[in-house]
Amino acid sequence: MNIGIDKIAFYTPEYVLDLVTLAKARGDEPDKYTIGIGQDEQAVIPNDEDVVTMGANAARQIVDDQERKTIDMVIFATESGIDNSKSSAIYVQKLLQLSEFVRTIELKQACYAGTFGLMQARDYVAAHPDKRVLVIASDIARYGLATAGEVTQGAGAVAMIVATNPNITLINDDSVYMSREVADFWRPVDRTEALVDGHLSTEVYKEMFLTLWQRYKNQTKHSLNDFTGFAFHLPYTKMGKKALDQIILEADEAQQKRLLNNLIASQQFSRHVGNLYTGSVYLSLLSLLSHSKDLKPGEKVAIFSYGSGAEAELYSMTLQPDFRSSIPAASVAKQLSERQQVSVAQYEKIFQSQLLDSHVDVIRSATKKHHFQFLGWQNGERQYS
Repeated sequence: MNIGIDKIAFYTPEYVLDLVTLAKARGDEPDKYTIGIGQDEQAVIPNDEDVVTMGANAARQIVDDQERKTIDMVIFATESGIDNSKSSAIYVQKLLQLSEFVRTIELKQACYAGTFGLMQARDYVAAHPDKRVLVIASDIARYGLATAGEVTQGAGAVAMIVATNPNITLINDDSVYMSREVADFWRPVDRTEALVDGHLSTEVYKEMFLTLWQRYKNQTKHSLNDFTGFAFHLPYTKMGKKALDQIILEADEAQQKRLLNNLIASQQFSRHVGNLYTGSVYLSLLSLLSHSKDLKPGEKVAIFSYGSGAEAELYSMTLQPDFRSSIPAASVAKQLSERQQVSVAQYEKIFQSQLLDSHVDVIRSATKKHHFQFLGWQNGERQYS
């Protein structure tokens, strides 16, 4: 049965910080950010947005009245959850006016949960071929002002509809995966910023990729020459190159050039958004499909998903005949170009003004006509419009 991604959409907040400007404010050389880690801009999330609004704003682009009749499940992957009990998916169900007769669930395992959600959606559709599943990966990467991780912050959401006979990609049944308890990154429930060992995280990422690549080759008998490109989890864009460099010499010279060109294609959106945690690898996929000049239907792309702590999965997708016409490349580019640049002082004020205290009733007026918005708190309950 052919099952995969039929629709995909992306959303990020309307504010953006230029990282050359941030580098100068922090006393760093701009090349450290733009070349050393491969980032140019970073999304800045205002306090009228959260993972629910971003996820719903991404999903609304691909959920129409026909989808409302066939979506049977909403899977919401995030490590920036807004409640220890209530799933973000159930808020999205209400905002999108989906049927009450759907399942709604939230998944968590660092940056990896979006991939697990996609696999669960594929398996559900295999058992229910007439149904469709909405998968949302939405996150806020937050490390703190003037910290080592500040330059790898970001925010946004990727929404995907998984169905039979998809327009964009097939999700192939060739996954290899692994888990290992590692203290490279974690987010205690009593903290608003993550704790991270950046060097360790990079080493574990590279090691898990190499281990899974060898396991994948052994199990599938595929080689590097069988793939037209990779979509990597990109907490910063240079990370994908660190992984690919470990195996690039396995390909012939022409294939090496093609893979490296398509790696650059896969990095473009992330360079201007930053880290999306659970959504990062699928923004990389969307960027690859939007910017590559030589992808063809029937070709395979490899997906490497990594979540600190740590869990990783490597699998492949097959491009479908109409994938190019189904990719929202122009709308994503337009969204990114229309964002408002903020100064470092404005960014710092926004960062420090998140409405996080459920004990204080704060209700704002809705100001966005065409976007879902977090209004604040009433009796400890989050309010949306």
